[in-house]
Amino acid sequence: MLLKAGCVCEQAKGSHTKWSHSLLNYKITVSGKDGTDARRYQEKDVKNFLKDIEEAQK
Repeated sequence: MLLKAGCVCEQAKGSHTKWSHSLLNYKITVSGKDGTDARRYQEKDVKNFLKDIEEAQK
């Protein structure tokens, strides 16, 4: 979802990845490896991040 929204994975350390988007001035950190289910609080963080991107594009 983050890649489709135009986000960039800036850093991957261990099982954590930091994501950014050119329209936003903050990043989010997501734990877990690709293909694993996100924790519930992380799902909310990702949804809010995607929502902020959508609002910034308007």
